[in-house]
Amino acid sequence: MRRNLIILFVFILFSACVQQKEQKPEHPNVLFIAVDDLRPDLGCYGNPVVHSPNIDKLAQTGAVFIHQYAQIPTCGASRYSMLTGMLPKTKGHLGNEACRKFIAEKSSGDEPETFIHQLKNNGYYTVGIGKISHYADGLLYGYTDSVGTERELPNSWNELLFNPAKWKTGWNAFFGYADGENRQSMNRQVKPYESADTDDYGYVDGYTAELAVNKLKELAKKDEPFFLGVGFFKPHLPFTAPKKYWDLYAEEDLATAPFDSIPKNVNPASLQNSGELNGYQLTDEKASLDHPVSDAYAKKLRHAYYACISYTDAQIGKLLDELDQQGLGENTIVVIWGDHGWHLGDQRVWGKHTLFERALSSTFIVRAPGKTKGESIQQVVSSIDIYPTILDLCGVDMPHQTDGESLVPLLQNPDKEWQEAAYGYFNNGISVRTKDYRLTQYFRKQEPVIELYDHKSDPNESKNIAAQHPGIVEQLMPLLKEGDTGLYH
Repeated sequence: MRRNLIILFVFILFSACVQQKEQKPEHPNVLFIAVDDLRPDLGCYGNPVVHSPNIDKLAQTGAVFIHQYAQIPTCGASRYSMLTGMLPKTKGHLGNEACRKFIAEKSSGDEPETFIHQLKNNGYYTVGIGKISHYADGLLYGYTDSVGTERELPNSWNELLFNPAKWKTGWNAFFGYADGENRQSMNRQVKPYESADTDDYGYVDGYTAELAVNKLKELAKKDEPFFLGVGFFKPHLPFTAPKKYWDLYAEEDLATAPFDSIPKNVNPASLQNSGELNGYQLTDEKASLDHPVSDAYAKKLRHAYYACISYTDAQIGKLLDELDQQGLGENTIVVIWGDHGWHLGDQRVWGKHTLFERALSSTFIVRAPGKTKGESIQQVVSSIDIYPTILDLCGVDMPHQTDGESLVPLLQNPDKEWQEAAYGYFNNGISVRTKDYRLTQYFRKQEPVIELYDHKSDPNESKNIAAQHPGIVEQLMPLLKEGDTGLYH
């Protein structure tokens, strides 16, 4: 009898261990959601005007990084830096072709090309859907070409999926309108916004969400952990979204940019003339540094941008719901990341491509089961920190040194002291953001070449105070030099 009881006890203990292992595998899954041009303008970031209920719900059990900064304010370069965990070392690292030049066109070396590649090397099944690197569907081809066959990240994916639907190619879908036309096919004779009376499949992000939901159903049945990367296009230009998302906003109630002038003591060379927006030839008004657009048009563009956020938020909601329906929520890390920010008339600019706060600050939310519980983290962090953070959370060793640092200690203790310095590179300049200041140095002829902004008293960066506060400049300059990778020398 005693022997039988011992055997029974051992069996129960073994079963419990197996069940626990099944419930909490050693390596959690990862759902990584990249959103193009998503500045931190959401409910969970303190903007009650924006309708983002699904992202906000995730934030209630996640960690919202209030001060997270992209390294380069343009899509391809920012994504290369994030995926590799590295600061830019050459001017080639500042362009949209960075992944193509430094990954796709080079043979695989000892060091993994991305953190996704490293997860794949360590037993993860990796799936990419949509825009994770720069190219809209992860395949290399030009805007007006037929779909390519060469992958932008040749070693990162077990599967690479995309449904271009009526637009036929990834790039056509990226710049697509509800009638199946796109910016290229219309020779740019298009508006930068559209609100068609259609369902979520009127634009391509609806199809991307559908692909991802179906893939989650498949991945739930696999034995190995998975990494699912899903890249949504909106709110990238053109600002196109179904009418039901536009109807969430009353345009007359929307605010314009809190500061829509060229900052004092700043050379216009530090800014840009909104060329991306003006490339849509039927824009209502041409944006320019010479004068702001009218308040009415500024509100229309903001309305369009917010409608796109709400459209993408609804697609994200479908993924999060499916995650729970498949019983994956308790063992899946969820990351939502915007590849950089966007000026909505701030500093008289519409677009990215500056070293100002609005272009470099982006959305970054992490939900890690057992490690996050709805906190807002105030410390300054960077997109290059994502590589070591995800590997740390997944229990995978770092293969080599990166320029980033794991944020897991902050997830566990949001009040932890932190080395707060985030670097930005563009426009012949280097910028460093600390807790209280932004210091930028340009390598150019146009003066002034040093800009200092006090974020305690001037969060909208309306006045360069470098000349008035040389002591602060001197104090911060070593940090800026620390981030100088020789890019401009």
